[in-house]
Amino acid sequence: MRVAVSGHRGLTPEIEAYVTDGITRELQRLQAEGHELTGLSCLADGADQLFARAVLNVGGTLEAVIPADEYRDNLPNEAKSEYDDLLSRAVAVNRCRHRASTSEAHMDASRLMIDEADRLVAVWDGQPARSFGGTADVVDYAQTRGIPVVVIWPAGANRE
Repeated sequence: MRVAVSGHRGLTPEIEAYVTDGITRELQRLQAEGHELTGLSCLADGADQLFARAVLNVGGTLEAVIPADEYRDNLPNEAKSEYDDLLSRAVAVNRCRHRASTSEAHMDASRLMIDEADRLVAVWDGQPARSFGGTADVVDYAQTRGIPVVVIWPAGANRE
């Protein structure tokens, strides 16, 4: 079972704890159904890194999808060491052919993940995307491709 992730960044510690628990429960549910898990993630701070870590913690394999050559440079400094660690643990790394880390590059990476996935885990507040390539756009793309979407978000929580 190949599971992609899309989700918000800049999560509060409370939302991170809720999301980590929700992702872990979903992955364990899939394993209980007999699926071997491969997680697909761009490894950005927030949902991407929480998902990637959960995949590894339940014994799944991780594949990274890197949107652009300059992608890591645009991550917050506090997220770079986790990005590096997760990238080093990926069994495969797929790189999109973009130099700059733009919204278009991020959406292309998301399309690549969805096209290779059996399911999408969306860490999503249900709101429209704030810019092109946001989580709402990725959910919409997955739904148009017939990929099941599991949304994980605490009721009543708002993004900052």
